[in-house]
Amino acid sequence: MAKQNHTDSSNFILMDLSFQSEHQHLLGLLFLSMYFLTVLGNLLIVLLISSDAHLLQTPMYFFLRHLSLADVGFASVTVPKMLQNLLFQVRTISYSGCLMQMYFYMTFANTDNYLLAVMAYDRYMAICHPLLYATRMSHKRCLLLVAICWLLASLNSVLYTLIMFPLSFCSSKEIPQFFCEFFPLLRLACSDTSVIETISLIESYIDVLAPFILIVISYACIFCTILRVPSTKGKQKAISTCGSHLGVVVLFYGTLCWVYLQPNSRSPEQNMISSLMYTMVTPMLNPFIYTLRNMEIKAALKRFIGRIKTADLFQFLLCSSKSGFL
Repeated sequence: MAKQNHTDSSNFILMDLSFQSEHQHLLGLLFLSMYFLTVLGNLLIVLLISSDAHLLQTPMYFFLRHLSLADVGFASVTVPKMLQNLLFQVRTISYSGCLMQMYFYMTFANTDNYLLAVMAYDRYMAICHPLLYATRMSHKRCLLLVAICWLLASLNSVLYTLIMFPLSFCSSKEIPQFFCEFFPLLRLACSDTSVIETISLIESYIDVLAPFILIVISYACIFCTILRVPSTKGKQKAISTCGSHLGVVVLFYGTLCWVYLQPNSRSPEQNMISSLMYTMVTPMLNPFIYTLRNMEIKAALKRFIGRIKTADLFQFLLCSSKSGFL
């Protein structure tokens, strides 16, 4: 019987973002524009760091490149399916597709979480222990830290995905969310999941709080060190190196708290609006936070544009000489 229930639930139904049909296409175009900004902004940062030897060798920008890649994946897991729902009214998702979406969503979200903690540790070493920075944050160690972030995030997602396999689902297949999220999906199961839900909830809080506590401790040490700097110019320089990362941390954990620490009395529509902030707005704003106040990224962008113009000019001269104009 459980097998039959499991087979019947091969397709789930995702909720609409708007119950008024005249708003569907307008919302679809808005979110499509936001998605393009997210992908283009983050891929631009990846391209700038990868093509600039100075930035690529700096641990902070090495981590930032992986953070931008995780943000692209994070948005790409949920937004295309949501756009398909809004623009073409395709609300169904297969059981395997739902588990895959949940797995990759959790992987990219947790990678973001871990990378922000690693970046805070990098800033702590740079400001509090500058003499040890070169050895403690060597390229080999940075590779190891990034690999650990991706590996832990993937293993964590595997654990949550495996929990779903033995469960059977009843006649109700509508997920009260615009993507496949673990806890809304778990509540659709027929069998008793109270123990699994409690253990998963505790584990998820630990998974979020451990990196957050590391970030708080790192910045507490950073601010204590900054206060001991005698010159105002030195303090400003130290603060400027942390400003962009601190802004992303506030945005990430602020939206995370808004999504998951709200009372259970909220309607499904309110939950979806909160999730939109977390899945779309945060990855879209991260590139702007890092580029607007970061002089090194701006300088890298100017160098990149200069190389493109030089290459175009060289190509034009080469073509002109071959065609006989020069």
